[in-house]
Amino acid sequence: MLAAWLLLGAGLVFAAEGDGEHHGNPTLWKSLNFVVLAAGFGYLIQKALRPYLASRTESIQREIAEATRLRAEAEARAAETDRRLANLDAEIEELRAEARREMEEEERRLKAESERAIARMQSSAELEIASLTKRARQELKAYAAELALKLAREKIRQRMTPEIAHALVDNFVHSLDRRPRRAD
Repeated sequence: MLAAWLLLGAGLVFAAEGDGEHHGNPTLWKSLNFVVLAAGFGYLIQKALRPYLASRTESIQREIAEATRLRAEAEARAAETDRRLANLDAEIEELRAEARREMEEEERRLKAESERAIARMQSSAELEIASLTKRARQELKAYAAELALKLAREKIRQRMTPEIAHALVDNFVHSLDRRPRRAD
């Protein structure tokens, strides 16, 4: 800006000092006019461009800071992932060991539960067998008693003659006479 004012001033001084022959040189005046115009446009552009460039610079700096922050976060995540990958074999082995322990525990629990269920079934079966045996014995005794009565009736019928039947009835009647009578 200062340079533009100096050129303008120098051009005016040069024009004022000159004799008439430089006064009519149109190239000099066109050049001087161009320099003044260019300086004015430069000043206006600089005035308008400076805030834009400042805001653009600030925006770029913010984006650089954000990119730096994001890069640091990504590097931290990558480092964490690398650390976890390095420990992955140990974690997998730990998970397998835990799964084996759980399976063994479950196997022991199921085995104990199965043994208790088998013991209950055996106890129940033994009670049922005892109950069925007792009932079968009772049925067998009842059947044997019924069969014995049947056989006894058959034998009595076979041995019973009309004379024996009359004798039994006579004995029964005599035994009734011998009994003491009750007073009514």
